[in-house]
Amino acid sequence: MVNKSLYWKIALAFVLVAFVTAGLVTIFIRATSTNRLSQLVLDQQRERLQAFLVDYYETYGTWDNLLRDWQAIQFERGMGGMGMEMGGLGQTNPQHMTMEGRSLYGLADAAGRVIIPVGSFDKIGQQLTKGELRSGSDITVGGKRVGVLLTVASLPGYNAAETQFLRRTNQALALSMAGALIVALLAGLVLARNLTRPLRALTDAAQNIAKGQLEQQVEVTSQDEIGELGTAFNSMSREVARVNQLRRQMTADIAHDLRTPLTVISGYVESMRDGVLSPTPERMDLIYNEIGRLQNMVNDLRMLSQADAGELSLNPQQVDVKELLDRTAELFLHHADQQGVVLRVQADANLPALMLDEVRMHQVMDNLISNALRFTSAGGTITLGARKLGSTVELSVRDTGSGIPPDELPVIFDRFQRGDKSRHAEANESGLGLAIVKALVEASQGRVTAESEVGKGTAIRMVFPVQGIRRVSG
Repeated sequence: MVNKSLYWKIALAFVLVAFVTAGLVTIFIRATSTNRLSQLVLDQQRERLQAFLVDYYETYGTWDNLLRDWQAIQFERGMGGMGMEMGGLGQTNPQHMTMEGRSLYGLADAAGRVIIPVGSFDKIGQQLTKGELRSGSDITVGGKRVGVLLTVASLPGYNAAETQFLRRTNQALALSMAGALIVALLAGLVLARNLTRPLRALTDAAQNIAKGQLEQQVEVTSQDEIGELGTAFNSMSREVARVNQLRRQMTADIAHDLRTPLTVISGYVESMRDGVLSPTPERMDLIYNEIGRLQNMVNDLRMLSQADAGELSLNPQQVDVKELLDRTAELFLHHADQQGVVLRVQADANLPALMLDEVRMHQVMDNLISNALRFTSAGGTITLGARKLGSTVELSVRDTGSGIPPDELPVIFDRFQRGDKSRHAEANESGLGLAIVKALVEASQGRVTAESEVGKGTAIRMVFPVQGIRRVSG
């Protein structure tokens, strides 16, 4: 119903605009057509009558006896006939006289006295003002004004031809208005259909998402705002489907990772309860280690949930970046030596201090170095780097390990993503390490990216803004 309502609203809006526009044009033309017709008739007849009066005065040299023949003269000039000769002014057909019975013109002499009254100049001998003389049409003979032709302001009535002209004009206006409305309706229907079709598709897709069918795509056929809406909807739908799949996978991974230590613990406890196994210190240590593993996983999940909710507590303070890297490298140096991996630090001199939570940053570096050691074979190298980039400082952990496949690189910071699914169980890897890194870096106003090439290694880069800069020794 919403789509249909919008469909007809758009169509009727076009019709309304066309109706108002056509109506205003019609009213304007109708209001001005009578005045324009009157002016046209008066102008045409004035020119012919003025020429005739010049001939009349040249012939007789006076306006005497003109009043007697004036009605016949107006008729002949008004009908456009030129058959009246100078000697037969009084021989006009009386039947024709009734056809043009309007008095449209008057005449004043050269001094401005009315000879033939018309309109507001209704008295013979009435003296015209200078303004009234200027509004008339001069009749000149030999370069001298001999009279002034006076005209009514508008036609007092219309003859048959003029009435028919006005009627045909009104008919043409009515047909034009009807045509405009039909064209506007058709255009409105077409436009409304083009606008509501993608909206209807978006509505259907949104309803399918509400029913649980998350992977919905609509056809994008334009580059306008509706096309942009369709593109954004498709992107949103793909992301919702991807996140939902990740959620399902994360739930399955959590269940799997929790089940493994719980199975070990419950198996040993049950065996000890039944007397199958004796509670030796070694077995108690194994149970304790599995409990610690469960606690670590729960703590990691809790920290990620706090980061998602913006409730992760941080204690930022000025941290010397070079010292941070040196201390972290020292902690893993023995492990790297045992594995045959070279661990080194490369930091620019005179780096500015960063406002960071040092404990959290040690956690970030621990996760990154642990990952690097896990996938770097003997003879490889892990480099902890730091450099200043404009108003930021970049920290990096680069290794020469096995690298990450291109299809896995965009999702390595997602939760429960494991770089080597065949090795994570034995390495006690939960798949939360890089997700924790991303959460902590972003909580510290930084951003983290990954670069990798299979067989050549991986580089994790973290960029932090410099706040409250102070130089520290390199």
